[in-house]
Amino acid sequence: MSPTKPDLVERIDVTGLDPSLDSPDELLAEAAVRPVSVTDRIEWQRRWARNLRITDTLVVAGAVLLGQIVRFGQTDDPTGKFQYYISIFSAVFVVIWLIALSAMRTRSPRLMGSGAEEYRRVVAASFMTFGTIAIAALLLKMEIARGYLAIGLPVGIAGLLVTRAAWRRYVMRERARGGYRTSVLIVGERGAATTFARELTRGGVSGYSIAGVSIPGYGPSRGENVEIGGRRVPILGDERHVLHAIRECNADTVAIAGTEHFGVKGIRRLIWDLEPMGIDLMASTGVMDVALSRLVMRPSAGAGLPVLHIEKPQYEGAKKFQKRLFDICFALTALSLSMPLFVTAALAVRLTSRGPAFYRAERIGIQGRPFSMLKFRTMVRDADKLLSSLQGANESDGLLFKIRDDPRVTAVGRVLRRFSIDEIPQFINVLRGEMSVVGPRPPLRREVDAYDVDVSRRLLVKPGITGLWQVSGRSDLSWEESVRLDLAYVDNWSMIADALIIARTIAAVLRRSGAY
Repeated sequence: MSPTKPDLVERIDVTGLDPSLDSPDELLAEAAVRPVSVTDRIEWQRRWARNLRITDTLVVAGAVLLGQIVRFGQTDDPTGKFQYYISIFSAVFVVIWLIALSAMRTRSPRLMGSGAEEYRRVVAASFMTFGTIAIAALLLKMEIARGYLAIGLPVGIAGLLVTRAAWRRYVMRERARGGYRTSVLIVGERGAATTFARELTRGGVSGYSIAGVSIPGYGPSRGENVEIGGRRVPILGDERHVLHAIRECNADTVAIAGTEHFGVKGIRRLIWDLEPMGIDLMASTGVMDVALSRLVMRPSAGAGLPVLHIEKPQYEGAKKFQKRLFDICFALTALSLSMPLFVTAALAVRLTSRGPAFYRAERIGIQGRPFSMLKFRTMVRDADKLLSSLQGANESDGLLFKIRDDPRVTAVGRVLRRFSIDEIPQFINVLRGEMSVVGPRPPLRREVDAYDVDVSRRLLVKPGITGLWQVSGRSDLSWEESVRLDLAYVDNWSMIADALIIARTIAAVLRRSGAY
C-alpha cells in the first residue's frame, strides 16, 4: 500500500524560510513550493546552529577572559588604561575566534553528529585564530604576553570540544527518538539503492530516514515496496517521476545511487528543479570505506565537469615511521602506568587456577609472518584442546569462534576480559615490533589460510591491540562486519584516526560493551 500523501505546504507559518526574502508575498511564494518536511528540516538546522553559536560564544569569551584575568589580573597601572586596552583586545580576540569558527563551517548541519570532522574543524579554526593574532602582533610590533595566549588556546579548544561532544550526545538521543532527521528519497538501481540506503542508516542514529525509492525503468508507481533494514519502503516510480515522488513521500533530500540513468544534462536539470523546492541533493561516489582525506575533487581540463580523484593508501615512508614512533612511546607509557595492575593481574591468575600467568597464542602478523601474542591467561589450562567439543555452541559466523558464556573461562578471567586487562601484555608485542597499538584484529593461522584475495589485505599492516573492530562492537560483530572494518582501516589509516580510535577504545572499555 502506498503511503498517504501528506499536506505539502505550510499554510501560515513561514518560519525557517530563506531570510533573504523580505516581503510576505515572497515568503508565501517560497512556502508554496516547499514540502512541510523541508521547512521542518530548515527549522531544526537553524535551531542547531543557534545553540552552537551560543555555546561557542560562551566558551570562547570565557577562555579569553580567563587568560586575561590570570595574566593581567594584577597590574601597577593606577589609571586603568592598560586594563581598558587589554579588554578591547580581548573583545577583538573573541570576535576573530568566532569568525574563524564560522569560516571553517564548524556549525554546518552536514557535520551534525559526525564527530571527527567536526572536531578537526574546531581545532583548525582555533589554531587559525591564534596564528592570525601572532602574525598581527609581529607585524604591528605589539607586545602580547605569551602566557595570555597559552591559557586561552588550550582552555578554549578543550571547552569547544567538550561542548561539541555534549551536543553530539544530545543529537544522538534525539535521533534515537525520531527527531533531527533527514527524510531521503533514493534514486538508483534496486541493488545500488538498497546498499546506499543501508549505509546511510547504518548504526540507527545516522539521522537519515529512507522515505522512498525510485528505480530507473520502473515506470509510474504501482504501490510496490522494497525491504531496507527490515522495513518496507515504497517504490515511487522511476527517474522520470522524481519530483512527484518527492511530494508523494514528503522527502527533503534526494540521494542518487547511480547517475548513469540521468546523464550530465539530466543531473543539471534535476539540480535546477530541486533548487526552488529547497530539496537537498547528494550522490554516492560508488566507492565504500574510503576516508575523506583520500578523496580529492578536481576540475576536468575544460573545468566544466568535476572529477573525483581517489588517492592511493600510504603504508610506507614518513607515515610508517610516525606510527612506529607513536607505538613505542604509547606502549612504554601504558606499561609504566599499568605496572601495579599488571603485577596484580598476573598474581591473581597464577594463584586462582592451575597454569601459567601468561597465555602465548600464535597469530599472523604483517605480510603473513607468525608471532607469539601475549595475554593474561583467562581460561583453564589446555583450553585449546577443548575447542573441538564446543564447536556446536559457536555463536559466530564466518571463521570466528565465540561463545558468550564460554565454560573454559575462569572466574578471574571473566573479570580480566570484561575490563580488557588481559590484553595489557600485548604492549610487549608492540615494543617487539610485532603489533601496533591500533590495527586490524590479530588473526589465527586457520583464519588466514581461508582468506580470499580481498581479505588478505588485512596483512598489509601490523595487527593492533585495538582497532575499528574494537570500538564498533568487539565480540558482537559478525565476521563480515569485522572484515569490512579491518579493510577500511587498512585503506585509510592515519595518525589522527589512530588517536580517535584510542579515545573511543577507552570509552568502550569503560562501558564494557561487546566484551566476553
